[in-house]
Amino acid sequence: MNAFITGSTGLLGNNLVRLLVEQGHKVRALVRSPEKASKVFGGLDVSLVKGDMNRIADFAAEMEGCSVLFHTAAYFRDYYQPGDHWEQLEKTNVSGTVELLSEAEKRGIEKAIYVSSAGVIGRKPNGEAGDESSLPPPISSSNLYFKSKVLAEQAVQDFVKTHSLPVVLVLPGFMFGPGDVAPTASGQIILDYLNRKLPGIIDGGADIVDARDVAQAMISAVDRGKNGERYIVAGNYLDIEDILKALEQVTGVPSPKMRIPHPVIMAYAWVSEVYGRLTGKPILVSRQGVQTLHTETKVDSSKACRELGISFRQPKTTLADEVNWYTQNGYVAGAK
Repeated sequence: MNAFITGSTGLLGNNLVRLLVEQGHKVRALVRSPEKASKVFGGLDVSLVKGDMNRIADFAAEMEGCSVLFHTAAYFRDYYQPGDHWEQLEKTNVSGTVELLSEAEKRGIEKAIYVSSAGVIGRKPNGEAGDESSLPPPISSSNLYFKSKVLAEQAVQDFVKTHSLPVVLVLPGFMFGPGDVAPTASGQIILDYLNRKLPGIIDGGADIVDARDVAQAMISAVDRGKNGERYIVAGNYLDIEDILKALEQVTGVPSPKMRIPHPVIMAYAWVSEVYGRLTGKPILVSRQGVQTLHTETKVDSSKACRELGISFRQPKTTLADEVNWYTQNGYVAGAK
C-alpha cells in the first residue's frame, strides 16, 4: 500500500504512520513543519510533504501515486480554547474534507479512510449505548467541534453518492496512547496527574480508546470497510474516577480524593476562559470539555469489532504505555 496521511504528527496520525511503516507500507505524511516532523518520526522511512489543510491545492499533486488516503487531520485542540472558532471549524473539518476527497479522486486515490468522532453518536432512545444508526446527541449542537463533525459526515455521505471514490468513516472515542506530542486533552490529563496538578475528581466519563487500536482499525478498513459505512472505534467506557484509579495503579502517584461538584468545576472553567481571553495564554479547562465528559455518552463498537476484525487493549495497558512515553521523553518534572 502507498498511503497518504493528513494530520500525521497528531496522536492518531503518528501512531498510524508508525504502524503502516511497521507493516511494510509506503507512507507520505502531510506536515506543516518538516523540521518538527523529522523529530517526531526519528529515523522512520517516511516521505514528508509540507502542506496545510487550509491550502489543499498546494499539496494535492503529492497524492499522485498513492492508493489510499487516511484523513486524520481536523481543527480540534484549539477549539477548546477561548474565542469564536466556527469559521475555522467549518473551513477545515467540513468544506476542507470535501475538497480533499475531490482532489484525492482526481489524483488517482483508490480508497479514503475518513476520521470522524464518536462524539456524533447519541444514546439509543431506551438509554442504551448508541451505535452507527443512532442520532447525534444533544451536546452536538452546543459543542461546535462535534457539530462540525456531524456536518462533515453529511458532506461525506453526499460525496459518495455522486463520486466513484470509496470513503469509509471511522469514529474514534476519547483517544489516549503514546506519542501524544501536542499534547491533546487526554495527554494533558495524564501530565497534570503525574505533576500532581489535578485538584480533585469531577463527574463524568468517556469511551476511551488506544490511538494504536484506532490506527489498526483504519488500516483494516482499507480491505474490510465498506463504502459509506460508519465504524465506531471507541474502546471501553470509564468514569473519570476509574481513569484516575488506573493511573494510580500504573504510576504509584496517589489519586485525588476530593470530589468537585459539577457547578464548581464549570465556574472554574468559566474563570479560566476569561483569563485565557484576557492574557492570550492557553487554558487547561474549558466549559465545553467539562460538559462533554459530564454528558457520559456511551457508544457501542461491536460493528467495528465484527466487520473490521479489531480488538481493544485494556485501558490500564494504554495508560501505562502513555505514562512511560511521557516519562522517557522529558514531559514529567523530575523524571530521568
